[in-house]
Amino acid sequence: MLYDIRQITTYSYAGQVRAAKQVLRMSPVDRKGHQHVIAHVLDIDPIPSEIERGRDFFGNGVAWLVVDAPHDQLTISTRSRVDVTVSPLPDPEATPVVELVRATAVASMDLGPASPVHGLFASRSVPLDPAITEWTASSCAGDQPILVAAMDVMRRVHTDFTYDPDATSVSTLPSESFAARHGVCQDFAHVMIAGLRGLGLPARYVSGYLRTVPPAGQPRLEGADATHAWVEVWCGEEVGWIGLDPTNAIAACEDHVILAVGRDYADVSPVDGVVVSSGDQVLAVGVDVVPVERPQADAPAS
Repeated sequence: MLYDIRQITTYSYAGQVRAAKQVLRMSPVDRKGHQHVIAHVLDIDPIPSEIERGRDFFGNGVAWLVVDAPHDQLTISTRSRVDVTVSPLPDPEATPVVELVRATAVASMDLGPASPVHGLFASRSVPLDPAITEWTASSCAGDQPILVAAMDVMRRVHTDFTYDPDATSVSTLPSESFAARHGVCQDFAHVMIAGLRGLGLPARYVSGYLRTVPPAGQPRLEGADATHAWVEVWCGEEVGWIGLDPTNAIAACEDHVILAVGRDYADVSPVDGVVVSSGDQVLAVGVDVVPVERPQADAPAS
Protein backbone atom coordinates (compact mmCIF):
# COMPACT_ATOMS: atom_id res chain seq x y z
CA MET A 1 0.00 0.00 0.00
CA LEU A 2 1.13 3.52 -0.82
CA TYR A 3 -0.11 6.17 1.62
CA ASP A 4 -0.17 9.91 1.95
CA ILE A 5 -0.30 10.64 5.68
CA ARG A 6 -1.09 13.95 7.30
CA GLN A 7 -1.11 14.67 11.01
CA ILE A 8 -1.90 17.99 12.67
CA THR A 9 -1.18 18.20 16.40
CA THR A 10 -2.21 21.37 18.22
CA TYR A 11 -1.46 22.35 21.80
CA SER A 12 -3.56 25.24 23.11
CA TYR A 13 -2.27 26.70 26.37
CA ALA A 14 -4.30 28.48 29.06
CA GLY A 15 -1.39 30.85 29.69
CA GLN A 16 1.24 32.24 27.38
CA VAL A 17 4.29 30.05 26.91
CA ARG A 18 7.47 32.10 27.13
CA ALA A 19 9.76 29.35 25.84
CA ALA A 20 9.66 25.65 25.04
CA LYS A 21 12.03 22.79 24.33
CA GLN A 22 10.42 19.86 22.57
CA VAL A 23 11.41 16.41 21.34
CA LEU A 24 9.35 15.12 18.41
CA ARG A 25 9.10 11.52 17.20
CA MET A 26 6.69 12.09 14.34
CA SER A 27 8.67 10.89 11.33
CA PRO A 28 7.81 7.41 9.97
CA VAL A 29 10.83 5.13 9.82
CA ASP A 30 12.31 3.14 6.98
CA ARG A 31 12.15 -0.51 7.90
CA LYS A 32 13.34 -3.35 5.72
CA GLY A 33 10.52 -5.72 4.87
CA HIS A 34 7.78 -3.37 6.11
CA GLN A 35 7.90 0.21 4.91
CA HIS A 36 9.85 2.81 2.95
CA VAL A 37 9.50 6.56 3.55
CA ILE A 38 9.45 8.31 0.19
CA ALA A 39 9.00 11.86 1.55
CA HIS A 40 8.43 13.57 4.88
CA VAL A 41 7.80 17.24 5.72
CA LEU A 42 7.60 18.77 9.20
CA ASP A 43 6.11 22.25 9.78
CA ILE A 44 5.95 23.96 13.17
CA ASP A 45 4.13 27.16 14.15
CA PRO A 46 5.60 29.26 15.68
CA ILE A 47 8.82 28.62 13.79
CA PRO A 48 11.52 27.21 16.10
CA SER A 49 14.63 29.24 16.74
CA GLU A 50 16.63 26.00 16.79
CA ILE A 51 15.96 22.58 15.33
CA GLU A 52 18.15 19.51 15.05
CA ARG A 53 17.24 16.20 13.45
CA GLY A 54 18.65 12.76 14.10
CA ARG A 55 17.87 9.24 15.26
CA ASP A 56 17.64 7.67 18.69
CA PHE A 57 19.08 4.33 19.80
CA PHE A 58 16.23 2.35 18.25
CA GLY A 59 16.56 4.15 14.92
CA ASN A 60 13.48 6.33 15.34
CA GLY A 61 13.49 9.73 13.63
CA VAL A 62 13.76 12.51 16.23
CA ALA A 63 13.59 16.31 15.99
CA TRP A 64 14.90 18.41 18.90
CA LEU A 65 13.61 21.98 18.82
CA VAL A 66 13.54 25.24 20.77
CA VAL A 67 10.72 27.78 20.49
CA ASP A 68 11.70 31.01 22.24
CA ALA A 69 8.92 33.24 20.87
CA PRO A 70 5.98 33.75 23.28
CA HIS A 71 2.96 31.75 22.12
CA ASP A 72 -0.36 30.40 23.39
CA GLN A 73 -0.66 27.70 20.74
CA LEU A 74 1.80 25.25 19.18
CA THR A 75 0.88 23.53 15.92
CA ILE A 76 2.91 20.62 14.56
CA SER A 77 2.03 19.50 11.06
CA THR A 78 3.56 16.50 9.30
CA ARG A 79 3.06 15.15 5.80
CA SER A 80 4.52 11.86 4.64
CA ARG A 81 4.36 9.48 1.71
CA VAL A 82 5.04 5.92 2.85
CA ASP A 83 5.18 2.65 0.94
CA VAL A 84 4.06 -0.22 3.20
CA THR A 85 4.76 -3.82 2.20
CA VAL A 86 4.17 -6.42 4.90
CA SER A 87 5.74 -9.87 4.67
CA PRO A 88 3.32 -12.81 5.06
CA LEU A 89 2.79 -13.88 8.65
CA PRO A 90 4.81 -17.03 9.41
CA ASP A 91 2.91 -20.18 10.27
CA PRO A 92 2.32 -19.73 14.03
CA GLU A 93 2.57 -23.49 14.61
CA ALA A 94 6.02 -23.56 12.99
CA THR A 95 7.57 -20.91 15.27
CA PRO A 96 9.93 -21.95 18.12
CA VAL A 97 8.35 -23.00 21.40
CA VAL A 98 8.04 -20.60 24.30
CA GLU A 99 10.75 -22.25 26.40
CA LEU A 100 13.29 -22.09 23.57
CA VAL A 101 12.53 -18.42 22.83
CA ARG A 102 12.90 -17.58 26.51
CA ALA A 103 16.26 -19.37 26.79
CA THR A 104 17.58 -17.89 23.53
CA ALA A 105 16.62 -14.35 24.51
CA VAL A 106 18.22 -14.55 27.95
CA ALA A 107 21.42 -15.99 26.48
CA SER A 108 21.69 -13.34 23.73
CA MET A 109 24.90 -11.29 23.73
CA ASP A 110 23.55 -8.84 21.17
CA LEU A 111 23.04 -5.30 22.50
CA GLY A 112 22.01 -3.72 19.19
CA PRO A 113 18.68 -1.93 18.64
CA ALA A 114 16.89 -5.07 17.37
CA SER A 115 18.14 -7.32 20.20
CA PRO A 116 15.52 -9.18 22.24
CA VAL A 117 17.23 -8.17 25.49
CA HIS A 118 15.68 -4.69 25.31
CA GLY A 119 12.23 -6.27 25.47
CA LEU A 120 12.88 -8.55 28.41
CA PHE A 121 12.88 -6.29 31.45
CA ALA A 122 10.67 -3.79 33.25
CA SER A 123 10.80 -0.27 31.82
CA ARG A 124 9.60 3.17 32.85
CA SER A 125 5.98 2.76 31.70
CA VAL A 126 5.82 -1.04 32.03
CA PRO A 127 6.71 -2.24 35.53
CA LEU A 128 6.12 -5.96 35.91
CA ASP A 129 3.00 -7.03 37.79
CA PRO A 130 2.38 -10.51 39.28
CA ALA A 131 -1.34 -10.42 38.48
CA ILE A 132 -0.71 -9.66 34.79
CA THR A 133 2.01 -12.32 34.63
CA GLU A 134 -0.30 -14.93 36.11
CA TRP A 135 -3.13 -13.98 33.74
CA THR A 136 -0.78 -14.26 30.75
CA ALA A 137 0.79 -17.56 31.83
CA SER A 138 -2.25 -19.66 30.90
CA SER A 139 -1.58 -18.87 27.22
CA CYS A 140 2.15 -19.50 27.32
CA ALA A 141 2.98 -23.09 28.23
CA GLY A 142 6.63 -23.88 27.63
CA ASP A 143 5.89 -26.30 24.77
CA GLN A 144 3.54 -23.91 22.99
CA PRO A 145 4.82 -22.28 19.75
CA ILE A 146 5.63 -18.66 20.63
CA LEU A 147 3.45 -17.04 17.96
CA VAL A 148 0.49 -19.27 18.88
CA ALA A 149 0.94 -18.20 22.51
CA ALA A 150 1.36 -14.51 21.75
CA MET A 151 -1.67 -14.43 19.46
CA ASP A 152 -3.76 -16.05 22.19
CA VAL A 153 -2.66 -13.33 24.62
CA MET A 154 -3.54 -10.73 21.99
CA ARG A 155 -7.04 -12.17 21.51
CA ARG A 156 -7.65 -12.38 25.26
CA VAL A 157 -6.74 -8.71 25.72
CA HIS A 158 -9.15 -7.84 22.92
CA THR A 159 -11.94 -9.96 24.43
CA ASP A 160 -11.48 -9.20 28.14
CA PHE A 161 -10.87 -5.43 27.92
CA THR A 162 -13.22 -2.60 26.97
CA TYR A 163 -12.01 0.23 24.78
CA ASP A 164 -12.73 3.37 26.81
CA PRO A 165 -10.89 6.64 26.01
CA ASP A 166 -12.13 8.23 29.24
CA ALA A 167 -10.81 5.51 31.56
CA THR A 168 -7.06 6.20 31.40
CA SER A 169 -4.37 8.75 30.60
CA VAL A 170 -0.87 8.55 29.14
CA SER A 171 0.50 8.04 32.67
CA THR A 172 -1.78 5.11 33.58
CA LEU A 173 0.21 2.04 34.61
CA PRO A 174 -0.55 -1.42 33.17
CA SER A 175 -1.60 -2.66 36.61
CA GLU A 176 -4.31 0.04 36.76
CA SER A 177 -5.77 -0.61 33.31
CA PHE A 178 -5.52 -4.37 33.92
CA ALA A 179 -7.49 -4.09 37.17
CA ALA A 180 -10.15 -1.93 35.51
CA ARG A 181 -10.22 -3.96 32.26
CA HIS A 182 -10.70 -0.62 30.48
CA GLY A 183 -8.38 1.56 28.43
CA VAL A 184 -7.12 2.47 24.97
CA CYS A 185 -4.58 1.01 22.55
CA GLN A 186 -1.65 2.25 24.65
CA ASP A 187 -3.01 0.45 27.72
CA PHE A 188 -3.73 -2.77 25.84
CA ALA A 189 -0.20 -2.78 24.41
CA HIS A 190 1.34 -2.12 27.83
CA VAL A 191 -0.67 -4.90 29.49
CA MET A 192 0.34 -7.40 26.81
CA ILE A 193 3.99 -6.35 27.04
CA ALA A 194 3.99 -6.58 30.83
CA GLY A 195 2.48 -10.06 30.74
CA LEU A 196 4.96 -11.44 28.22
CA ARG A 197 7.97 -9.85 29.91
CA GLY A 198 6.86 -11.26 33.24
CA LEU A 199 7.29 -14.70 31.66
CA GLY A 200 10.71 -13.86 30.22
CA LEU A 201 9.42 -13.35 26.67
CA PRO A 202 10.65 -10.29 24.74
CA ALA A 203 8.02 -7.74 23.75
CA ARG A 204 8.23 -4.10 22.70
CA TYR A 205 5.97 -1.13 21.96
CA VAL A 206 5.15 0.28 18.53
CA SER A 207 3.56 3.65 17.83
CA GLY A 208 2.16 4.56 14.45
CA TYR A 209 -0.92 5.08 12.35
CA LEU A 210 -3.89 2.86 11.60
CA ARG A 211 -5.87 3.34 8.41
CA THR A 212 -9.57 3.12 9.12
CA VAL A 213 -12.12 2.06 6.52
CA PRO A 214 -15.57 3.73 6.58
CA PRO A 215 -18.72 1.60 6.51
CA ALA A 216 -19.94 0.60 3.06
CA GLY A 217 -21.59 3.50 1.31
CA GLN A 218 -20.33 6.06 3.82
CA PRO A 219 -17.87 8.82 2.87
CA ARG A 220 -14.40 8.83 4.32
CA LEU A 221 -14.27 11.58 6.97
CA GLU A 222 -11.31 13.94 7.00
CA GLY A 223 -9.21 13.47 10.13
CA ALA A 224 -10.98 10.21 11.02
CA ASP A 225 -7.89 7.99 11.00
CA ALA A 226 -5.94 7.47 14.19
CA THR A 227 -2.61 7.38 15.89
CA HIS A 228 -2.26 3.89 17.22
CA ALA A 229 -0.15 1.53 19.32
CA TRP A 230 0.53 -2.18 19.12
CA VAL A 231 3.06 -4.79 20.23
CA GLU A 232 5.96 -6.61 18.64
CA VAL A 233 6.87 -10.02 20.02
CA TRP A 234 10.28 -11.60 19.43
CA CYS A 235 9.75 -15.07 17.95
CA GLY A 236 13.32 -16.36 17.82
CA GLU A 237 16.40 -15.56 15.77
CA GLU A 238 15.01 -16.72 12.41
CA VAL A 239 11.53 -15.20 12.68
CA GLY A 240 12.46 -12.03 14.57
CA TRP A 241 9.91 -9.44 15.69
CA ILE A 242 6.24 -9.92 14.73
CA GLY A 243 3.66 -7.15 15.16
CA LEU A 244 0.39 -7.96 16.95
CA ASP A 245 -2.44 -5.49 17.56
CA PRO A 246 -4.39 -6.38 20.73
CA THR A 247 -6.86 -3.52 20.26
CA ASN A 248 -8.16 -5.15 17.09
CA ALA A 249 -6.97 -8.77 17.61
CA ILE A 250 -5.06 -8.85 14.32
CA ALA A 251 -1.47 -9.13 13.21
CA ALA A 252 0.05 -5.84 12.07
CA CYS A 253 -0.71 -5.53 8.37
CA GLU A 254 -0.65 -3.04 5.50
CA ASP A 255 -3.07 -0.81 7.43
CA HIS A 256 -0.40 -0.27 10.13
CA VAL A 257 2.26 2.41 9.52
CA ILE A 258 5.16 2.50 11.99
CA LEU A 259 6.29 5.78 13.52
CA ALA A 260 8.58 4.54 16.29
CA VAL A 261 9.58 1.45 18.27
CA GLY A 262 10.75 1.28 21.88
CA ARG A 263 10.43 -0.46 25.21
CA ASP A 264 7.20 1.39 26.03
CA TYR A 265 5.30 4.62 25.39
CA ALA A 266 7.93 6.69 27.17
CA ASP A 267 10.46 5.74 24.49
CA VAL A 268 8.23 6.72 21.59
CA SER A 269 6.06 9.59 22.84
CA PRO A 270 5.31 11.72 19.74
CA VAL A 271 5.86 14.98 21.63
CA ASP A 272 7.90 15.38 24.78
CA GLY A 273 9.69 18.26 26.45
CA VAL A 274 9.38 21.29 28.71
CA VAL A 275 7.33 24.48 28.41
CA VAL A 276 7.74 27.61 30.55
CA SER A 277 4.16 28.53 31.37
CA SER A 278 1.32 28.02 33.83
CA GLY A 279 -2.18 26.61 33.56
CA ASP A 280 -3.64 23.71 31.63
CA GLN A 281 -3.24 22.74 28.01
CA VAL A 282 -5.63 21.20 25.49
CA LEU A 283 -4.38 18.73 22.90
CA ALA A 284 -6.08 18.14 19.55
CA VAL A 285 -4.88 15.59 16.99
CA GLY A 286 -6.16 14.98 13.47
CA VAL A 287 -4.84 12.19 11.24
CA ASP A 288 -5.48 11.26 7.62
CA VAL A 289 -4.05 8.06 6.13
CA VAL A 290 -5.01 8.17 2.46
CA PRO A 291 -4.25 5.31 0.02
CA VAL A 292 -2.59 6.51 -3.18
CA GLU A 293 -2.64 4.86 -6.58
CA ARG A 294 0.80 3.76 -7.63
CA PRO A 295 2.15 5.46 -10.78
CA GLN A 296 1.71 3.21 -13.77
CA ALA A 297 4.84 2.08 -15.55
CA ASP A 298 5.33 3.69 -18.93
CA ALA A 299 3.83 1.69 -21.73
CA PRO A 300 6.37 0.14 -24.12
CA ALA A 301 6.96 2.01 -27.35
CA SER A 302 5.13 0.58 -30.37
